[in-house]
Order: sequence, then C-alpha cells, then structure tokens
Amino acid sequence: MKTLIKRYCFFLLMLVALVVLYLVNREIGEKAFGITGYSFKTMSLVIPPIFILLGLLDVWVPRKMMVKLMGEDSGILGVVLSLILGSATTGPLYGAFPVAAVFMKKGVKYSNVLIFIGAWSTTKIPMFLFEMSALGWKFAVTRLLIDIPGIIIIAFILRRMISKNDQMKIYERAESFTR
Repeated sequence: MKTLIKRYCFFLLMLVALVVLYLVNREIGEKAFGITGYSFKTMSLVIPPIFILLGLLDVWVPRKMMVKLMGEDSGILGVVLSLILGSATTGPLYGAFPVAAVFMKKGVKYSNVLIFIGAWSTTKIPMFLFEMSALGWKFAVTRLLIDIPGIIIIAFILRRMISKNDQMKIYERAESFTR
C-alpha cells in the first residue's frame, strides 16, 4: 500500500488540490475539473494504441536487427531511420517516451534515441503539411532544413555531455519501465 501511495503521490496531491480549489472557488474548480477530464480523455485515447504498437515492436522486431539498423555502429543509417521514424508519427510528444524506452531496450544508440524524440517533436510530416498550406512552402521547407541539422547537432552534443555511466543508468531505467 505504501509503494502505491508513493508511486501516485503527485497524482493524489493534485487531486486534493483540485478538490480544495473547487471548495474555495466553485467556478474555477469546475473549469479545472473540466480541463483535467478532457486531458485524461485525450490521453486515454492516445496511449493504448501506442502501447499496442510498442508491444508489437517489442515482439516482432528482434534486438539484433535494431542494433544493426540503429545501434552503436549504425552510422548515418541510424540517424536517417531515427529522423524518418520520428517524423512519420502523429500524436503528442508524451507518446514518444515509451517508444524511446523500447528503442533503448532494443539497443538503439543514445544519440539516435534523442534524434527520434527531436524529430517527433519538431519534424512530423502532418505538421509539415499543415505549415505548407498555412504558412507557405518556403517557410515550411526553411524550418525543416534548420530543424534537422539542429536536432542532430543537439543529440550529439547531449551524447557527449552525458557520461557513459549516466547513459547506462538511463538505459537501465528504460529497461525497468518496459518490463
């Protein structure tokens, strides 16, 4: 019971804060509950399909293949695949982190995981198409041509800044989350 409370401590604190807010100011409390309910509904529609796809990825794609395609010795192929996989996604950024955890479990190089998350957050194809229609092709292409090298540079800088020991700890935590 203590571990359950410890695990959901922040959630319980926020729930208490919402109730207190509702008791102090009913109108604002109702708005807060409405926003919270909407966010919970949105997450509950997005997260299950992501976890189903992650389960399939975990079972269908052998670790050996992921190491070959996106692991330590993957070179430019790993970078390109990370960019393509991140760009071909839809959904909010919080969906990228479980995928990144499975990638780590499968032996994907740390910088490729960072590139994948960066691509998910900034170079999604649906977002690019929207920008082309709303802001023009020059803007969309220019932003994409700036973002892609920026993502790669940031990923390699972060990989160099974070020690091998800390990277191993991150991989171990990702492994524990995907069990």
